[in-house]
Amino acid sequence: MLNVPSLSNDQIKFLQSIVGDEFVSAKNADLDQHSRDQSFHQAHLPAVVVWPRDTLQVSKVLKFANENLIPVTAWGAGTSIEGNPIPVCGGIVLDVSRMDKILKIYKEDFQVDVQPGIKYKDMNAVLSKQGLFFAPDPGANASIGGMVANNAAGTRTPGYGATRENVLRLEVVMASGEIIRTGTRSVKTSSGYDLVHLFIGSEGTLGVVTEATLKLVPLPEKFSAVVAAFKSVEGATQVVSTVMGSGLRPVALEYVDVNTVKELNTTGEFKLAEHPTLIFEFHSATEAGLEEELDLVEEICSTEGCVSFQRGVGRDERDRLWKMRHHTYEVLVRNNVGTSFVVCDVAAPVSAYPQLIAACNKAMESRGLKTYIVGHAGDGNAHPLIPYTPNDPESYKLANEASGEMVEAALALGGTATGEHGVGIGKRKYMAREHGASLDVMRAIKKTLDPNGILNPEKMI
Repeated sequence: MLNVPSLSNDQIKFLQSIVGDEFVSAKNADLDQHSRDQSFHQAHLPAVVVWPRDTLQVSKVLKFANENLIPVTAWGAGTSIEGNPIPVCGGIVLDVSRMDKILKIYKEDFQVDVQPGIKYKDMNAVLSKQGLFFAPDPGANASIGGMVANNAAGTRTPGYGATRENVLRLEVVMASGEIIRTGTRSVKTSSGYDLVHLFIGSEGTLGVVTEATLKLVPLPEKFSAVVAAFKSVEGATQVVSTVMGSGLRPVALEYVDVNTVKELNTTGEFKLAEHPTLIFEFHSATEAGLEEELDLVEEICSTEGCVSFQRGVGRDERDRLWKMRHHTYEVLVRNNVGTSFVVCDVAAPVSAYPQLIAACNKAMESRGLKTYIVGHAGDGNAHPLIPYTPNDPESYKLANEASGEMVEAALALGGTATGEHGVGIGKRKYMAREHGASLDVMRAIKKTLDPNGILNPEKMI
């Protein structure tokens, strides 16, 4: 295993010659800031932090690191929650935050070229002036490079897909420093191996993305959000598979359990019915088409014990609903002083969503833990938030046991150990269980593209 806790003065001076003196730092504050993401995983200090400005500088840094066997971990916004950018083996953290430009907007083609350091929400604020937006919504103001690296998804996945479905072309710097371009601006191609999708979700273990061409969609003309509360968990989760199997295509379909609803009501911004709840969003070109979809959803919900159905939520209320959903974690932390949460991320086929949620509840209840579950139900994704007491090894062990039981349940249902947060540190131990012999193919690809193992080592495989 590569392990580089420090660099020599000559090595630091060489890096400074590439990016400039002020953009290389071994200061404690900078090292600490880049030693952890927003996960519960242990921090690891890098030897140095480097802020490149362009692709050529990234290439020179990687070439130098490869020749000197120095680990390199790419860093976007640090918002991941599975330890994906933690520099486990020290070495160089390559912070791409200076590479934050929109390079070109192709308005007629609904596409944009961007650098990896641009933040998702900041980019969409600019694109909205052109009547366009990038659909994948991870909640946090993640960097585009981080979203590509982890195949980020979120609330709008049922309608628009995850990041993988919305990237056409990539510029990537390989471990050797070689610069390659993959994909085209054509929306379809059958030319050669699909290298674009090889790099998406690879968590910076195969190369460093320095430019991406993204697919965009027009801002919706007609939309409506729906909030539906149910007598039981079973009723709410059954509606998920019924709706998704009915031919309806909600842009978003979220599940929020009753304990989480109660916590959210403490903010004073909402008075949600304190029952298991689904939040839908539908887009349409016409008012009539929208109303037809909402009528059918209400009919489906009524058959499963719906006790409250609020439709026709306007833009301001819709925005508040999603803001509430995105800030669930912060609300739980604020309301439960002295408690931390393991944020689990599992997914199963939509038809198995009721069983997945039941298994997640069982894993927590059987250990005497209070249940908090939210999830992107429309694509079968669940995010149990498992409470534990910091600095209490037994409490932490219990939470991780519950998380492991949830992962095993998801895999048994034909699902995955990680729906959207990536493998990072915590999910690596499940890779063999999920992928079997194909994991050897992944190892062979890693060895071919990164023979010295310098790129984000000790992740994925």
